[in-house]
Amino acid sequence: MRISEQEQQQASSTLLTVRDCLRWGESVLRRGEVYLGHGTDNHGDDALALLLHVLSLPWDSDPRLLDARLLPMERERFVALMTRRVNERLPAAYLTGTAWFCGLEFRVDERVLIPRSPLAELIEQRFEPWLNPDYVGRVLDLCTGSGCIAIASACALPQAQVDASDISEEALAVCRENIALHGLEEQVRPLLGDGLSAAEGRYDLIISNPPYVDAEDMASLPQEYRHEPALALASGEDGLDFTRRLLREAPDYLTDDGLLIVEVGNSWETMLRIWPDVPFFWFEFERGGHGVFMLTRQQLLEHADRFRTAA
Repeated sequence: MRISEQEQQQASSTLLTVRDCLRWGESVLRRGEVYLGHGTDNHGDDALALLLHVLSLPWDSDPRLLDARLLPMERERFVALMTRRVNERLPAAYLTGTAWFCGLEFRVDERVLIPRSPLAELIEQRFEPWLNPDYVGRVLDLCTGSGCIAIASACALPQAQVDASDISEEALAVCRENIALHGLEEQVRPLLGDGLSAAEGRYDLIISNPPYVDAEDMASLPQEYRHEPALALASGEDGLDFTRRLLREAPDYLTDDGLLIVEVGNSWETMLRIWPDVPFFWFEFERGGHGVFMLTRQQLLEHADRFRTAA
């Protein structure tokens, strides 16, 4: 259900406090049946994100502010954002221009995916015990988008040089903004290229959240996801066009002890059907998420023939 002009006018004139706005916001999000999944998992937090943006307040603001009155201009801005959230199905992160990943703030817009990968847990653990973080010299984040994985990895591995590669120049423009935001110009390097074409030398870790949505899922995506770049989502009929190439080419860009870690989401079941004998290590995550695998360079080489011939 859309928010009508009449309801917008009523809300702008009658909502007084932070508490009033949050109550109304959650109600219209529920009534409007907006889809969640871009950083929040409940309607209350979605409304809160928009209101805190309007008020320029942090997430850990004093609860006593719940009964603070808003200025008319603040109410109008909040109602306008809520209206766009419901009527246009724009994710909250695109409306605020901000998203969080690994406890870090990132600028986002419709040129890039909104950060939400379960890879965050691995980064926060500094990739232990699978890698010794003190001996990681070079990292490649493939299909970097906003640069959130590359930048978070650089913060977790301060001694490592990190390359952030993407096929989209528009996405890399956002990535560069975020590199500058975090002052990592000397550690994180944006690269323009298709797949591994821009990679240079060998890496101790190649990590990627590539396109992996299959044709069936693309056809049924909620409206919120259709604001994200299709180039960063779709990957052929079964969602594995990009991953096939990566599995074939990755050994040439990994050190002898290097690791490949890739998110493939729901396409993991298709991978198991295509390559039932390949020893993919599938991560389990405390905060939810699935479909992230790891292979060593040696395993990639051992099964190279399978990756070259798989349909």
